[in-house]
Amino acid sequence: MLFRYTAIDAKGGKQEGTVDAVSQEAAIAALQRRGLMVVEVEPAEGGILTMNLTFLERVSQAEVVVLSRQIATLFEAQVSALRVFRLLALETENPLLQRILLEVADDLQGGSSIAEALAKHPTVFSDFYVNMVRAGEETGKLDETFNYLADYLDRMYELTSKAKSALLYPAFVIVVFIAVMVLMLTYVIPRIGTILEESGQELPIYTKIVLGLSSFFSNFGIFLLLALAVGGGVFWWWVHTPEGWAQFDALKLHIPYFGTLFRKLYLARFADNLATMVASGIPMVRSLEVTAAVIGNEVYAGILRKALEEVKNGRALSEALNEHNEIPGIIVGMVRVGEETGRLERIMKTLATFYEREVRHTVDALIDLIEPAMIVLLGVGVGVLLASVLIPIYNVSTAG
Repeated sequence: MLFRYTAIDAKGGKQEGTVDAVSQEAAIAALQRRGLMVVEVEPAEGGILTMNLTFLERVSQAEVVVLSRQIATLFEAQVSALRVFRLLALETENPLLQRILLEVADDLQGGSSIAEALAKHPTVFSDFYVNMVRAGEETGKLDETFNYLADYLDRMYELTSKAKSALLYPAFVIVVFIAVMVLMLTYVIPRIGTILEESGQELPIYTKIVLGLSSFFSNFGIFLLLALAVGGGVFWWWVHTPEGWAQFDALKLHIPYFGTLFRKLYLARFADNLATMVASGIPMVRSLEVTAAVIGNEVYAGILRKALEEVKNGRALSEALNEHNEIPGIIVGMVRVGEETGRLERIMKTLATFYEREVRHTVDALIDLIEPAMIVLLGVGVGVLLASVLIPIYNVSTAG
């Protein structure tokens, strides 16, 4: 929410402007961290409209990738952390990201570490991101850390986008197919059906079925639409409950063909996360904990949480993973080799590269399969619909 403020700076000058915060107290605290003496803070005019516009603001993953590269470059140039975030705040065109960077700079000026300052903005900087930065601060290699983060986020963004494209295309074609069928059944077929009924001829069974469907959609379509809306709302509510979310994540892994794509995607994310964190010197227990939090699927998150408890009790990671059928034997074997040779991060990086390549191949094969299948489905559906009414019309015209 935006608050309008009036304050006095360290030189006695008057400052006015707006600050984004969750409450009036948080706005005052943010201004005080900037070294300002607050005179007045009140909600900015606009009320609900302003809140809605603020809600629509977001920071994309692509922007975080670019930001990470810029931070790494500035650290390589020996620019101080405070100066880095203030400079980047001036350069960014995203208002939300600008406010976040200014708040990070204020926290740094107040004595916080970079990781602590970034952790206050979990919608932009994930647990994985924050822990990587914390490791970079401890080792004094922040420039390398931010380059690692940029590379990792870039890979994950490309991989996720490719997987989404494979799902969006068939969804779009199916929606178009349903829209065309409904349009024909509610507007075109009823008019043609009237002509066929007035002809008095005996209609084929498939034509009767089509006319029956048309009558149903015309008379009860609004009720069907309401039922679908209610069902969609219930499904949305169910998916956002902890139990529903876990069941939906499990269901995704068993969808024919798409389940294979999802499994490879999560395995690639697991291997890449773990490789990056272990290579940065983060302890295995913390690496597993963070990877479980950001992997994006409750089934694999549960597996990693169980493996985490086993590792805490002294078991090897490969032994803990071997108890779960969702983890392929190749991963278990490769992790065991990495543990025995002390090169786990390199092994996990190899696995990440392998599964990322598998995701790309699976997506490409899926798209190659879906395109002709969807075209055939759309053509057959519309063809059957037209044939069911055109053939009787042709019979009427030839009989006359």
